[in-house]
Amino acid sequence: MQSIKTGQGPAGPVWISAGEVSGDLHGALLLRAMAARAPGLRFTGMGGPAMTGAGFDPAFDIAELSLVGLTEIVAHLPRIAGLLRRMRRRMAEVRPAAVVCIDAPDFNFFVVRMARRLGIPVFYYICPQVWAWRAGRVEFLRRHVRRVLCILPFEKDFLAARGLDADYVGHPLVDQIPLAELRALEPEPGLVGILPGSRRREIETLLPEFGAAARIIASRLPGARFAILRAPGVAEERLRALWPAGPDVEIVPPGERYRAMRRSQALLAASGTATLEAALVGTPAVIAYRVSALSYALGRLVVGLRTIGLPNLILGERALPELLQGQANGAAIAAEALRWLADPAAMAGVRARLARLAGLVGEPGAPDRAARIILDGAGLAPGGVR
Repeated sequence: MQSIKTGQGPAGPVWISAGEVSGDLHGALLLRAMAARAPGLRFTGMGGPAMTGAGFDPAFDIAELSLVGLTEIVAHLPRIAGLLRRMRRRMAEVRPAAVVCIDAPDFNFFVVRMARRLGIPVFYYICPQVWAWRAGRVEFLRRHVRRVLCILPFEKDFLAARGLDADYVGHPLVDQIPLAELRALEPEPGLVGILPGSRRREIETLLPEFGAAARIIASRLPGARFAILRAPGVAEERLRALWPAGPDVEIVPPGERYRAMRRSQALLAASGTATLEAALVGTPAVIAYRVSALSYALGRLVVGLRTIGLPNLILGERALPELLQGQANGAAIAAEALRWLADPAAMAGVRARLARLAGLVGEPGAPDRAARIILDGAGLAPGGVR
């Protein structure tokens, strides 16, 4: 294995900390870009199947963090505390040359602290959504993180106004999704895709409501078909067990998710990265979001946004409907989807609004730009000095 010339002998591994499925996918692209720029560099930390497939040596699995919502995290604090203790011991043993945290701030801020106490430089890829809530975390990032890398176009200015000089690299989904290939596909009339999320709690909460919506849609549109787009790490058996009696449903494997998004006329989706994926592909989605009543009440106190869907935030308008908490029920979800499915003009209008997104999320190459900044900042680029 080729070593990196750092002036201090072979570099330690880069520790990447991804806390959820989307972070695992982004981490895999970043890892490949870093490895291409610095052959021989090793990678460990917390990740999932995508990062492992890209050459990552996982010390911890993201399955240990399948959580959503403030109170859900609180309920699992003893288990998370144990995980963090094990992680600190492991990090102290391997002495990574740098730590890269990917989103998931409720967990990764602990990782930032442990790395800094060990004297390890920290880089934050995919800036936490400090513009949405708890803007005071900007000061934490300014004090503890060497470089913050933003993927949304408005984040850099938001952080700069609060004294943090960050780097805007563009959105890695532009590299991850084969947009040119997908746009050659035509949506299939009557096909409704379902994206119930990747976290256990959101799947258990939303999939029965999506199933109830499917029953209503099927009763109004004879010939309607339904497909659940399975996220990596989610068992098909679990999805079928939660699907209520009613219309038959196809389970689409993770590797076919993007094609299935494009093939669908419309999507029923849990709020999150998948809604932006779908919007970039060009398929409108009804966005649903449910957490515990306490989590939602606490969130309303601190979240300063009128909209939560990433496509809507980037577009600056509510192009896609958002149904929160009690509104995220089968009848309301079906009513929103039927507005498009039963009206070709309405469908064409929302697709035209989504077509603006690709030009707002940056050019391809975000993972490579991020890799260059991290390697240079850590002194890990070939010939660099740490």
